[in-house]
Amino acid sequence: MNIRKNKPVIGISIGDINGIGAEVTMKALQDSRLQKMITPVIYGHGKAITYYRKMLDMNDFNFMQVKGIEDIHHRKTNVINVVQESPEVSPGVETREAGKMALAALDQAIVDLKSEKLDALVTAPLNKNNINSEETPFIGHTEYLTDAFQAAKSLMFMVSEDMRIGLVTGHMPLKEVVAAITSAAIKEKLKIMLKSLKEDFGIPKPKIAVLGVNPHAGEDGLLGMEEQEIIQPVVKEFKDKGNLVFGPYPADGFFGMMHQKKFDGVLAMYHDQGLVPFKTVSFDSGVNFTAGLPIIRTSPDHGTAYNIAGKNAADPGSMRAAIFLAHDIIKRNGDWDTEE
Repeated sequence: MNIRKNKPVIGISIGDINGIGAEVTMKALQDSRLQKMITPVIYGHGKAITYYRKMLDMNDFNFMQVKGIEDIHHRKTNVINVVQESPEVSPGVETREAGKMALAALDQAIVDLKSEKLDALVTAPLNKNNINSEETPFIGHTEYLTDAFQAAKSLMFMVSEDMRIGLVTGHMPLKEVVAAITSAAIKEKLKIMLKSLKEDFGIPKPKIAVLGVNPHAGEDGLLGMEEQEIIQPVVKEFKDKGNLVFGPYPADGFFGMMHQKKFDGVLAMYHDQGLVPFKTVSFDSGVNFTAGLPIIRTSPDHGTAYNIAGKNAADPGSMRAAIFLAHDIIKRNGDWDTEE
């Protein structure tokens, strides 16, 4: 067995420097456990990190600027400048320049992932509005990474100690959701979830709950036929193959009675159906994990939070959890000697 001696290298794309990404990243990396477990590489710019180090009075946050991934030091926090000059840092302000740097950080991390110089990527929050354009369509990290790695399909998988929730449909208008909930789509997401729970989370026989799409899961057809015509047949097909897949369950009663604790994973039909209960319970510790990609990607479950940017008020719990989860999946999927 070939044990790699260096610590896993985890890249962190800095996101929007006018949001809380830099703050939560720096605070999370001050956890002494992480310094022993991983080699962090921040994709952003040293001037922005220095700005926040001073603003947040984090003089003990030390980092080393390196030209590229080949120059990193395994006992340091490394920073790679992804643009020649850092945009002006204006906490709480949406600027096109900050969006360009956020995308440049993500793109450089993707290059290093493809060259297998990174073992995982943690993405700090960015603002879709100051990135998205006709030249660069951008509706979210999940979709961008899925396209970048030419994955057939991926799964937005929200993970915490209390629950794991995947989505059949992600970032799309609600009026388009029902048409997108097809037998093929549900099957694809269930396959990814089952595989991820086994391989990424080490659960040999995962138990999955599938939610309905209509109120009260359709009320036996009174409030919609999608459960009877689309969801139930898929659940039966997976159960007939020996999988522990159950449902469809009415979402309100399911979460109201905390039934998610009885399952290893929950498959929700659309964005808010899954993320509202998840963030209500796990906002400070939840992680967004993209299952189904050939690489490991996690992120905190919150956005840029412009309203508290630069005020030293951001909780790093979700970012810390995202880094820990990336590390745990790396170890589970490979051979590592991470002891000092």
